Amino acid sequence: MTDHTRAHSTMSLQSRVLSIVIALLLLGGVLVGVTAWVNGQQAARDAYDRILIGAASDIAESVRIIDGRAVVDLPVSAFELLAQAPDDRVSYAVRGPGGVLITGFEDAKFNPVSNPRAQTSPFFDSTMHGEPARFVEVTRRFAERDFSGAVRISVGQTLRARQVMALDLMLDALVPILAAGMVLLLTSYFAIRAAVRPLETIAANLRDRDPYDLTPIPTDNVPGEVEVMLSAMNRFMGRLDRQMGVMRNLISDTAHQLRTPVAAIRVQAESILTAPTDDSPRRTVDRLVARTRTLGRLLDQLLSRAMVIHRTDNLPRTLIDLRDIALEVLEQRDHEVLSPENDVQLVIGEAPICVLADPFSLTQAASNLLSNAMTHGRAPIRIGVSQTDGTARLWIEDAGDGPPPEIAAKLGRRFERSNTSGEDSRGLGMSIVYAVATAFDGRIEMARDEAGFRITMVFPLAQHTDKTDA
Repeated sequence: MTDHTRAHSTMSLQSRVLSIVIALLLLGGVLVGVTAWVNGQQAARDAYDRILIGAASDIAESVRIIDGRAVVDLPVSAFELLAQAPDDRVSYAVRGPGGVLITGFEDAKFNPVSNPRAQTSPFFDSTMHGEPARFVEVTRRFAERDFSGAVRISVGQTLRARQVMALDLMLDALVPILAAGMVLLLTSYFAIRAAVRPLETIAANLRDRDPYDLTPIPTDNVPGEVEVMLSAMNRFMGRLDRQMGVMRNLISDTAHQLRTPVAAIRVQAESILTAPTDDSPRRTVDRLVARTRTLGRLLDQLLSRAMVIHRTDNLPRTLIDLRDIALEVLEQRDHEVLSPENDVQLVIGEAPICVLADPFSLTQAASNLLSNAMTHGRAPIRIGVSQTDGTARLWIEDAGDGPPPEIAAKLGRRFERSNTSGEDSRGLGMSIVYAVATAFDGRIEMARDEAGFRITMVFPLAQHTDKTDA
């Protein structure tokens, strides 16, 4: 990154806006200056051209024919007109037929006949003693008995007074523009200061906050553009607050859930060490193995819960067919589903039933429901997918009576277990189910009838589009 790029990236918003305003003012000043200079030159040319044509006309009027030759009595008025530009040099010449000099300066310029403008304008540009000058040529024609022909009068003047006048006109136009630009610059500065003051207030609010304070920043009395930024920032802090809450709950749940099985394993391991040498440790070892298996399942559920919560809040939703979720759950648990003590049936139709969700999270939730049914329910167990009244449903049904009402009311809450021995964690698995259903705008329904107990995840039905449709 170059020094210029670094400097530009660290410029404040106020400096950037002021830089743009100053650049616009400079550009406007240049355009106004060029326009004023061009218009001033045109105005000065028109004014001094009138002086030239007036002086030349006065000289032409003073020409007389005496004794067959042209005589010029130079009028004072002509020189008074030319004297309005005292710093300019003046040249004149009066020539008769054949270009014979009657009076004036021999080196005075005449408009050449070959010049196209000679037929349309009496004025032409040339030089006078190496200095740019403006000339006018007036012709007076005589037709008398003893004199016939044209007398050409040429009057020239250098351009100093014209340039001074053009410069004065340009400055007269630029001075008000400069004053107005300064006023506009000051007004812009205070307007920008007032516009960025809400940003300074937001910065002070964030700087003075506690690191764990993620409450929304007030959006009262702020401009609409700043309110958009604040709303986006508040949404971001809301997501961050939820993530931090999830992490705190996960740490707390992990500590709570692991305390009992870890303590039991330690006690049983110590009992083996302290048992008499002639006692058989077989029963204690069996309990220790069971505890370790329970601990392994508990760790799997905790990790699954952390992964599910992370994915539901961070990954975009995709269109998922719930039939695929049911099939995936059965394939993952085929070694348990095919065991003799479990009779698991799949109930799905031919038509797709789609929802917008995360496939991993739905699979974990459905797997936990199936695990609870196989652990606490009675065969036969059915897993199915259906749709009713614009909702998509993934359900697990077993032939048992389901949990007692007082336990069912607590399922999904943190720190809840199906019993106090810590040998299973139905509550932890159900908390994953509830979290997934809530994350994807769904809910959990439980029902009991003569067929048994059914628990259902209900989601809004999404429109399905075949991949072949294009």
